[in-house]
Amino acid sequence: MEGFDKKDDMQEGDSKFREEIFSKAVRAGKRTYFFDVKATRKDEYYLTMTESKKRYDQEGNFHFEKHKIFLYKEDFEKFSDGLSEVIDFIKASQSMEDAEIEIDMTMSENEEDDVIATKDYTNVDFDDLNN
Repeated sequence: MEGFDKKDDMQEGDSKFREEIFSKAVRAGKRTYFFDVKATRKDEYYLTMTESKKRYDQEGNFHFEKHKIFLYKEDFEKFSDGLSEVIDFIKASQSMEDAEIEIDMTMSENEEDDVIATKDYTNVDFDDLNN
C-alpha cells in the first residue's frame, strides 16, 4: 500500500482528526496528569483524564505507562461530588494524623521510640513487594 497515509483517509468528523478543545497538563512528582476536553461528532464536550508515568525495563529503556478515563458531561456532577467527598475525607484524616503527631511529641523518649518503630513497621510500600 505505497503512498497510503491514514491521515489522508480520515474525514473531518473523525474524533482522531479533531484537535483538542482545551488541554491542561499537571506535573506531580513522577507522574503527569493530562486533562483534555474533546468533542463528540455531535459537538458535545467530554473530558479525558490521563495519568502518565515513566517506567524503565530491565535493560534501562524507558516507556510511558498511561491510564485513561473518559468522563462525559452527564456524569460531571456525580463525579465531582464523589471526588470532593473523598478529598474532604483525606484532608480530615490527615488533620487527625497531624494532631496525633503533635501529641506523640509530648511523650517520653522511650515511648517515642516505640511509636516510631510501630510507624516504620506499618508503613509498607507495595511496589517494594514485587522485588
